[in-house]
Amino acid sequence: MRYTEIDHFSHPHRLLLVSTQIPYRCDGCKELGFGLCYQCPYEECNFHLHEECGNAPSSISHPFFKTCKYFKFYKETPGCRARFCDACGMDINGFLYQCSNEHAHDLHPCCAKLPKSLSNNGVKINLSNEVGSKCMKCKRKEIANGVKGWSYVSSCGNYCYHVACVKETIIENWKMGYFQTDVTNGENGLELQNIAPSQEVVVSSGESSRWKKTRKLWFILKLVVSAIFGDPVTLISSLVQALMSN
Repeated sequence: MRYTEIDHFSHPHRLLLVSTQIPYRCDGCKELGFGLCYQCPYEECNFHLHEECGNAPSSISHPFFKTCKYFKFYKETPGCRARFCDACGMDINGFLYQCSNEHAHDLHPCCAKLPKSLSNNGVKINLSNEVGSKCMKCKRKEIANGVKGWSYVSSCGNYCYHVACVKETIIENWKMGYFQTDVTNGENGLELQNIAPSQEVVVSSGESSRWKKTRKLWFILKLVVSAIFGDPVTLISSLVQALMSN
């Protein structure tokens, strides 16, 4: 069930479910967000929560962690030691889920709710914590020494992107000003070309094969970004359309 209004312990005012056309920083987990969020109606508060943070259950389980009976929700990291998310490898700075094992695992609320699969236009991607191919962005299987992280992998197995690499690229573009309030004009938008290395889409079998592979790559990128950031279609559509028309 989707709630259009909520009361939340983290803010004194009632929060409304809205769709924002520009990125926001979630005041719960401190991660970047797009699209639907819970927002305070008083502009001076400038308060936002991801849907996943606003409606976070007190405990969850996850199929990737067979030995963890459950993950408990915390509004801040228990203890004084710095923690990182097992899915994306990024620091935990706010809301989180942590399992009860001695060597505890941690997840951002949004990472805990990443869709297991998405498909569109005849292309399908699957979320995996065990991949056999290297990420097309960083050219590695692990996101850091000893940290595997999660990846989205195409059903054909030829395309793989770390959740971490996509998040980092989007955040970098956000900081550089590539997101505009007026996204409908097609100016700037989401710089997906920084995720898609050009050498990966050039093949020697002719323009027709190159076009098909390029087209498939961009469909996959749209799915991956949508899976991680909640389908920010308005941010990526103008760029993808321009690429497809060339």
